[in-house]
Amino acid sequence: MKAENEQRIGLLYGMGAYGMWGLVPLFWPLLKPAGAVEILAHRMVWSLAVVGIALLVLRRWGWLRPLLRDRRRLGLISVGATVITVNWGVYIWAVNAGQVVEASLGYFINPLVTIAMGVLLLKERLRPAQWAAVGVGFAAVLVLTAGYGRPPWISLILAFSFAVYGLLKKKTNIGGLESLAAETAVQFLPALAYLLWLGSRGAADFGAHGAGHTALLAATGIVTAVPLICFGAAAIRVPLSTLGLLQYLAPVFQFLLGVLYFHEAMPAERWAGFSLVWLALTILTWDALRNARRVRAEAARLAAEARAAAAAGTAPEAPAAPEAASERRPEPAA
Repeated sequence: MKAENEQRIGLLYGMGAYGMWGLVPLFWPLLKPAGAVEILAHRMVWSLAVVGIALLVLRRWGWLRPLLRDRRRLGLISVGATVITVNWGVYIWAVNAGQVVEASLGYFINPLVTIAMGVLLLKERLRPAQWAAVGVGFAAVLVLTAGYGRPPWISLILAFSFAVYGLLKKKTNIGGLESLAAETAVQFLPALAYLLWLGSRGAADFGAHGAGHTALLAATGIVTAVPLICFGAAAIRVPLSTLGLLQYLAPVFQFLLGVLYFHEAMPAERWAGFSLVWLALTILTWDALRNARRVRAEAARLAAEARAAAAAGTAPEAPAAPEAASERRPEPAA
């Protein structure tokens, strides 16, 4: 019962995290007339402040000293901070430039890009269904290129930058909150220097449009940190396969906002391209769920065989050495 409650709570946290990420296009336009670069710099500065307070409250500083001694991981975090800066900046610019639908496409195709990178960089072997999904995804990009009259650069930059960021996160192996703290610490000084430079030229929007606008710029740290904290709470409570399905909530919400709220154009060729992307993701999800069931069934079979073999091997020895029985952990009742 406790496990079920934990999973239910984890599911709510996951839905909250991806829901907030999906609705964030409603927030960035509120920060106008600030430009995308200024918004990005505020996001970096205020995120470090918010995450620092969270770490103080949680008293989670044990990871810091080993990290400072590890030059390799520091290098990976610095590269990761650079990559996520590109991702954040392009996304903010895209939303405020009226390209929410194309931005959502980047996060739809991100799983396909991640798989392709696994093949190219990590020499991973794909199952036939995964190859089919990647092929359909590539066809979708071609259709969208024809529809836009250009490659969907916003989508591709967002997808590839986030895939590279995910690869770097995997190699650094640091928790979400700690990782954000380390990355924003790398970003902090350049971002603060840029904001001070803007202020010295009288070009800063911070404080120039009333207290409400100033508070919204400061709230970029909360907008960045809160979903990540919810995601971390979900990740320790629900299976990875569930998180994999929940991740599609964010681009679905973004796409719906782009079409229904921001009224972005969706000509037939764009619908065709998105339909191919959704087909590829359906294939990918179906294959992942099927493979997860197969792995669980195989693990259960091997465990049953191991228990049977152990029972068969120890039963004849029990009369001759009864004292050994007290040293073995008893098998659960059938």
